[in-house]
Amino acid sequence: MSVALAERVAALSEAADAGAGRLPADLVDDARAVARRALERGGLSAEHTVVALAGATGSGKSSVLNALVGTELAAVGVQRPTTSHALAAVWGGGADPLLDWLEVRRRHTVDGALAAGPLSEATGRWRRRRSASAPGGLVLLDLPDHDSVVTDHRLRAERLVERADLLVWVVDPQKYADAVLHERYLQPLAGHGAVVVVVLNQIDRLSAQEQAACLADLRRLVAQDGLDGARVLGVSARTGAGLDDLRRLLTEAATRREAATARLVADVRSVAGRIREECGAAPPPGVLAPSDSAQTSALADAAGVGTVVDAVRRSAVRDARAATGWPVTRWVGRFRPDPLRRLGLRRDAAATSGGGDRPDLRRTSLPAPSPASRASSSSAIRAYVRDATTGVPEAWARSARERVQGGEPLADALDVAVAGTDLEVGRRPRWWRAVGVAQWVVLAAGIAGLLWLGVLAGLAYLRLPEPPTPTWEGWPWPTLAVLGAVVLGILLALAARAGAAIGGRRRAERVRRRLHRAVDAVAESRVRGPVREELAALEECRGAALRAAG
Repeated sequence: MSVALAERVAALSEAADAGAGRLPADLVDDARAVARRALERGGLSAEHTVVALAGATGSGKSSVLNALVGTELAAVGVQRPTTSHALAAVWGGGADPLLDWLEVRRRHTVDGALAAGPLSEATGRWRRRRSASAPGGLVLLDLPDHDSVVTDHRLRAERLVERADLLVWVVDPQKYADAVLHERYLQPLAGHGAVVVVVLNQIDRLSAQEQAACLADLRRLVAQDGLDGARVLGVSARTGAGLDDLRRLLTEAATRREAATARLVADVRSVAGRIREECGAAPPPGVLAPSDSAQTSALADAAGVGTVVDAVRRSAVRDARAATGWPVTRWVGRFRPDPLRRLGLRRDAAATSGGGDRPDLRRTSLPAPSPASRASSSSAIRAYVRDATTGVPEAWARSARERVQGGEPLADALDVAVAGTDLEVGRRPRWWRAVGVAQWVVLAAGIAGLLWLGVLAGLAYLRLPEPPTPTWEGWPWPTLAVLGAVVLGILLALAARAGAAIGGRRRAERVRRRLHRAVDAVAESRVRGPVREELAALEECRGAALRAAG
């Protein structure tokens, strides 16, 4: 196999693999069959050229074979079926592996050149050219009738038509325009004109004017079949008319040894062209990159990101107040429910719900999205797929739509993404600790002042002498300690409350961005990724088909 042909075959296999599941199944099967056949033929003898004589019952292909071989090798008849199994006439040795691959069991080795006819009635022999050399490497097959009433005969003929290097279709003046011949056999060979020869046999039954008219009409029909370049010859196996041209053509083909490669290239180009048509033209630039911001926003709404962000803000404020509030009253806040815990988004809550340390197993307790949110997210996904597949063949667009995971699978993925996002639940800013320590210091000072005042009151009650009490601006220190503790505690609590509100909003904003990234990752893996993979497979298939078709 030549390097160029091997590259075409590899490209065809690549196109078939990329198009599997999108291209019609019969087209993929045809492409793989052609690639397999090319590899098999390429591994067999390149020194032999397989020429198949095909035709209908009574067309005279067996007579043509006998005239070319120069002996009564094939049985001749007009009744159906005449030829049940293929017969091979072989010039030269070494063709057995090739014939085994063709599944041709009847073989005859021919010595000498091709005969040129006519059959001598006196000697019963065909005339041979003295100067003609034996066409070494030629394998001439007489195929079963393609219109045989026996199905097996037709199948054998069709199989060998697929595998022959050069096809010689033998027709007769009565049936050369038969619709079955042209529609079923010649039209599928469109583009194979270089390896197809159409022989009008029995021209001895026609006048010179009728011969010219039939050959002109046959050339017209062959051209309509897409076989531009196919050679059309008129011959008579009985009289030998035109056989010299056919003999020279076959001898040249056997000598040049290019028919096998030309046939395989034509096969590859034909099926690659069909794949290219199925892939359509490349979409215009920019069509494959629609905006995804609307899609991410819609999925974020469906995932309950807004609810989670609000819960993060309120939970952060709750935790901040619990850590920095006035110690005398902060315990009351502990009875307020934690918004994140109610949604199942606290780490410990996620662990006890069966997720443990497996983010992919965590689930939230978020309320189900509203019908409006579900409709919005579904609409955004459909719009993305529609925009991304504009100009794409329907089979590929349908495959992209089928691969996009919507409904429950997408909802579960979004829930897992939300549950696995870091919500900064355990984050405790340093200022919380500083304010908390300050609150306890202030409270301790207030308690110390109360104790001091209590001691002074007890001494006064017992009429015992009181120790001197320090004062500041006329205010006793214990009184100042109690009043200062109350005032400073309340002021610290108010300042901490304001700081908690600011910190909660900032944390909520950070979490909001993080959740949007998580939702966007789900959209990438479940929506955009599959669509891009389908479009990449389409481009790969189209490009490989173009390389195979050349």
